[in-house]
Amino acid sequence: METDEAPGQPNDDRAETCTVSVKGLTENWQKWSNDHCEYQKHNPFSNGKVTPPQIQPGQEGYGRPLEGSKTEQRGKDANSHISREVTELCQVIREIGASGDDSRVSVQFGTLFERYVNISNKLVGVLLRARKQGLLNFEGEMLWQGRDDGVLITLLQ
Repeated sequence: METDEAPGQPNDDRAETCTVSVKGLTENWQKWSNDHCEYQKHNPFSNGKVTPPQIQPGQEGYGRPLEGSKTEQRGKDANSHISREVTELCQVIREIGASGDDSRVSVQFGTLFERYVNISNKLVGVLLRARKQGLLNFEGEMLWQGRDDGVLITLLQ
């Protein structure tokens, strides 16, 4: 019943396989650890001593997300969404407003609020954005429902 193989040989193959596997895991862990340490050197909220070069006010890229980042893409998407809302608001004003002596379309805030609240609950914010873009004008800094219902909102374009 004796065999030429030693009883420890099959176990040696498994032990070697585990060693290779553990070695691979160790190398992967070490690579991740090194990458993370390098990342933390550039993280301004980390306690590391190396800080990234910071962009100063007035330099190109100041106050902007990194090009190609998810933050930049989210900003572009948000800007596109707000632009569509501003365009839609101007269209609603054209539909329900009346032309004045200067052939510009105007509508009272109360009337616009009643109509536009079914479309969006951000009417005042969209109005402020449209005024900032030079698409419309109204008196005052802020419009309040009830108090400013008689304020005229005039399309400039």
